[in-house]
Order: sequence, then structure tokens, then C-alpha cells
Amino acid sequence: IDRVYFCGRLVPCEATLKMELLSGILGCSLADIKRMDKRQLFYQVLNFGMIVSSALMIWKGLIVATSSESPIVVVLSGSMEPAFHRGDLLFLTNYKEDPIRAGEIVVFRIEGRDIPIVHRVIKLHEKANGDVKFLTKGDNNRVDDRGLYAEDQVWLEQKDVIGRARGFVPYVGMVTIMMNDYPKLKYAVLSILAIFVLTHRE
Repeated sequence: IDRVYFCGRLVPCEATLKMELLSGILGCSLADIKRMDKRQLFYQVLNFGMIVSSALMIWKGLIVATSSESPIVVVLSGSMEPAFHRGDLLFLTNYKEDPIRAGEIVVFRIEGRDIPIVHRVIKLHEKANGDVKFLTKGDNNRVDDRGLYAEDQVWLEQKDVIGRARGFVPYVGMVTIMMNDYPKLKYAVLSILAIFVLTHRE
């Protein structure tokens, strides 16, 4: 067989077919959208909106259940090896009534930095009134985190903490890292998913 039908067209059944398939997937999906009547298109857009809304509700539910503003985070560096590796997906909780202890792994945010840091608590300083301050360090770092803190800051407080690590899935977060490192890949994946939802009639 020299040629095969694909999306209503004859295409070469050799190396060129691979390129035709890649470009044809997007082309066929767009063609499917054009063939839809207004009612079908409205239904698919509504379906897509319900999927997005459901995902947002699940995320908000996790925030409430864990008391953490970001209950799932991705490890972005190797500073916590061998405990955690770059790309590991962490599950967090941040219950205020559960006091922080030395040895725990916390996720915290520094003033002036957008990206949270995942490091271990190595020292606690508890005041007479019950206020607790603590110092952190990456397991794979030689020095503590005072060099990372804001100017004139030598301790972290509870308000700086996003959550404490309760579990993890290794390397699952590499997908997120790749999409952040390559924005075009992120937009391509999101576009394909959106088109798939819009054209999928089941």
C-alpha cells in the first residue's frame, strides 16, 4: 500500500506519513469543530467548562481539607536529595494546631520570591509566649537558609509556611517542570486537550 486515506485525504504511507499524522491531528480536530452545528458546539463548550469548573472545585476542596494554600507542589531543585528529587510531587498539610518540629520538611515562601522553597527544619526557637521561630536547610546544602531569607531575617515564622510534606509521588512533577521550561510545549498540550474535549462527542 503506497497511500492511505487519512481525514478524507490520500497521504503517503512512508516516512512522510509521520509528519502528516502530526499535523493532521490538529487539522482534523479543527475540521470537526467547523462541521458542528451551533447546538453541538454549545454543548461541547459547556462540557469543557464543566470539566474546568470541576477541577477548580476539587482544588478548592483540597485547600480547605489541608488548610494549605497550595496542597500539591513540585520539587524544582536537588537541594533536598536524597529525601526528595527534582520533579517529585509533594502533598502538603498546614494545620495551625499541629506545631512545627525540628526534622520536619516544610514548604515556605520568602518575601520578594515567587517560588516556594522545600527544606527541612533544623532548629527551633520557642518564646515564653508560645511563638515559635525556626531555621531551615536543604539536606543537600552545606549551609542553612539564612542566605535565602529576606534582608535582616534570620528565622522563619508560621506565617511563612505554606505547608508540611506528608507524602510524595516520585518524578510525576517533571511534566510540570518541562511545561514551565518550554512554554510553547505547555500551550501546545493545553490546546490539544481543549480541542480534544471540544470534538469528543462521547
